Amino acid sequence: MKSTLASLLFFVSFSFMAQNQRPKLVVGIVVDQMKMDYLYRFQNDFSDNGFKRLMNEGYTFHNTHYNYFPTYTAPGHASIYTGTTPSVHGIVSNEWFSRDLGKQRYCTDDSSVQTIGNGSVEEGAMSPKNLLATTITDELRLSTNFRGKVIGISMKDRGAILPAGHFANWAFWYSKSGDFISSTFYGEKLPTWVQDFNAQKNYMKYINKGWDMLKPIATYDESLTDDNPYEGTIYNAPKPVFPYDLKAIYEKNDAAVMRVTPFGNDLLNEFAKEAIDKEQLGKDDYTDFLTVSFSATDYIGHIIGPRSIELQDTYLRLDLTIADFLNHLDKTVGKGNYLVFLTADHAGAENAQFLKDQKYDVTNVEFSTIRTLLKKFSVDTFGEDLILNYSSSNVYFDKEKIKSKNLELSNIKKIVANFLMTQPQIKRVFTEEEILNNPRSDYYLNCIAKGYDVTQNGDLVFQFKPGIIEYGKTGTTHGSTYSYDTHVPLIFFGWKIKHGETHAKKVITQIAPTLAQKLQITFPNGTESEVLLEVLE
Repeated sequence: MKSTLASLLFFVSFSFMAQNQRPKLVVGIVVDQMKMDYLYRFQNDFSDNGFKRLMNEGYTFHNTHYNYFPTYTAPGHASIYTGTTPSVHGIVSNEWFSRDLGKQRYCTDDSSVQTIGNGSVEEGAMSPKNLLATTITDELRLSTNFRGKVIGISMKDRGAILPAGHFANWAFWYSKSGDFISSTFYGEKLPTWVQDFNAQKNYMKYINKGWDMLKPIATYDESLTDDNPYEGTIYNAPKPVFPYDLKAIYEKNDAAVMRVTPFGNDLLNEFAKEAIDKEQLGKDDYTDFLTVSFSATDYIGHIIGPRSIELQDTYLRLDLTIADFLNHLDKTVGKGNYLVFLTADHAGAENAQFLKDQKYDVTNVEFSTIRTLLKKFSVDTFGEDLILNYSSSNVYFDKEKIKSKNLELSNIKKIVANFLMTQPQIKRVFTEEEILNNPRSDYYLNCIAKGYDVTQNGDLVFQFKPGIIEYGKTGTTHGSTYSYDTHVPLIFFGWKIKHGETHAKKVITQIAPTLAQKLQITFPNGTESEVLLEVLE
């Protein structure tokens, strides 16, 4: 009898211990185009319960970088969750030229699926099929025999789909109709709770209210004046100044206006909380995973710029949004029962004209400039335009045309590469052969190699000089291997995370394998398996 009781107690004890080896819920938060600098620059104006809470109670990695080129949204989300780079997971850009298709391919395009919900045909024909590697969310699904739920949400399709992986229960993204939609890759119709949420038209309360500064104007002394020459305008507004009449903009356009306001983040937060409640995330013995990607920061950064009051206001509001979200997790899942990490899919450059006006000799390069130069040089040199496509610093040659003219592709590459090196904006040019045979000792070439998929990238890839961006004169962009585009925040918070910080350099591809070790599950299949020991000890 005693032996039987002892065995029973051991079994119960073992079961209890086993259940506590994983958190109830993992939440991955990605803030689109967030520089680590923003946590420092705006810190005095943050509340105590948002970003500061994460840093004061969690573990902060101050020196985390992307380790490949190009630093864009789709490869960023894919790399965070696969623990590898575009050379392995295959998402080499947001969109790229496909030799097979003879046209641009979007990262999550899938013509075999259809939109579900109130969205256009194009908005919903999406899936993760172009993602070649598994994600940490995939491995969680496998490890729980598909009992743990995975849901991905974002205002952007790619920000929802790629983190959620191949085996997700659902991914939801925002439509210009104002509804969250999905595709038949995940199911035949939207869950009832999503339909109910959409029916409430929650976006309208933000549009009707409009956008004015959250705090007094004196608060925004970390930004330039409200009307400055480095800002673009949203939806052709007369000026980039407060207050914004969102209702007037909406009436001339559609609900996509939410994306370029901080309230896109608020709406996503409402939807995320609804997903937690209605899907009962974190309520059973199997770990669930919610991926949340806040996109408004990217839209506003691109259009209005990194030194604008609008961007600072967006981060001050996002701070309150995150505080509200953490409070909801505390109440529904329970403190100590959930694990959160927060990072960004890339950072962002300063506006080149702003830097030039401060006497730094840099400039912006208009989108058509390089393509026009290449075409003229090719016609002048070879008698014909041999450039099949130019995009994202990749040059694709028309191999059939080159072959028909009895020219050597290797010679064409060298000649065009030498020409590009004469351009004042360009720092370095690499051929396919140089990229594939990189010595690893060359930091920038190694970054390009890690982002290079031989079946999808160009015959030449080049690098602009530091500070130079291929963009218009207002707003900003990203994509380079320089620290202003690679340096992003990384904070772990919650379940079995001690408070601390490090300034040692880390790379973004360490997140997924670290989570795999912490959750005691299989690594994503493409990862290099380098982990963050600081949150594992």
